[in-house]
Amino acid sequence: MMLVEVLKHALIITGFVFVIMLIIEYINVQTKSVWHDRIQSGKWAQYFLAGFLGAIPGCLGAFTSVALYSHRVISLGALVTTMIATSGDEAFVMLAMFPRKALLLTIIIFVVGIIAGFLTDRFLPLKFINKKIRLNKFLLHDEEKCVCYPKGRIIEQLKHSSAQRTLLLFILSVLFIGIIFRGIGPNEWNWIRITLLITSSISLFIVLTVPEHFLEDHLWNHIVKVHIPKIFLWTFAALLVMNLLLKHIDLEGWIETNRLMILAVACLIGLIPESGPHMIFVTLFAEGAIPFSILLASSIVQDGHGMLPLLAESKKTFIVVKIINLLAGLLVGYMGIISGW
Repeated sequence: MMLVEVLKHALIITGFVFVIMLIIEYINVQTKSVWHDRIQSGKWAQYFLAGFLGAIPGCLGAFTSVALYSHRVISLGALVTTMIATSGDEAFVMLAMFPRKALLLTIIIFVVGIIAGFLTDRFLPLKFINKKIRLNKFLLHDEEKCVCYPKGRIIEQLKHSSAQRTLLLFILSVLFIGIIFRGIGPNEWNWIRITLLITSSISLFIVLTVPEHFLEDHLWNHIVKVHIPKIFLWTFAALLVMNLLLKHIDLEGWIETNRLMILAVACLIGLIPESGPHMIFVTLFAEGAIPFSILLASSIVQDGHGMLPLLAESKKTFIVVKIINLLAGLLVGYMGIISGW
């Protein structure tokens, strides 16, 4: 039954997204001081590190860039670099659905972001750059460096395990067992199944060992409550719509003859400051219905909900960054279409 297959596919994708999100959140907290100290070393260092923040799947890199811009640590161009290089939560889904193409796309938008950032700082009038904005207090976690492996206290933590830790351990254990016994993922032991096994193992280790405040603040309140439900619902909806459209309409034929229109629509939808709407183009590409160039353009323009804090602080800067991203997406997407990719 189509509905059951779509549900299963959505659950598998969401499960992979979940374990990768746990790992990236863990790494982000552990290494925050490293990139924060180095990003002030020069303009080009700003562009490369801002691009790296954008390339990190999810919203944390984008939120961080907005915070650094608000502190006048990075330039407007570096902020543009991050927002072009980020694909929001959809990056997790792309890694789950087509990892090689997702990696290629990330590299391309990283380079496009650096070029756009440099050109922004080089040619945009100072009146757009010197806007004073205040730091939105929820952008960065201000706690001291987390001791995420509290040696000697792990057994005690497990003895008094919270409901959140118990539930996460149960979910990750089911995922781990399902991967081993081929109930989840590809039937054969290929690199995808091995990657799933490794990432789920690391996630189990993280949930087993992190202190309660890290688990509650970062893993439960941020990932489980905020991101995972939306990712599952958008993924399920996009897969269901695609299956229905591909079953009843010659969607590929229509898109083939209207590529410029699809490019424009993809870029305009990318202006929405929210993770989710972009998922339709991720799914279309996964089904082979749109070319790589349109997915690329959509990824350049959209930035998940990473720009929402900036919208709250400086609407003018928000609009300027969005216009730059839109122009970059349309230009790169059009070049891709005429080049045949």
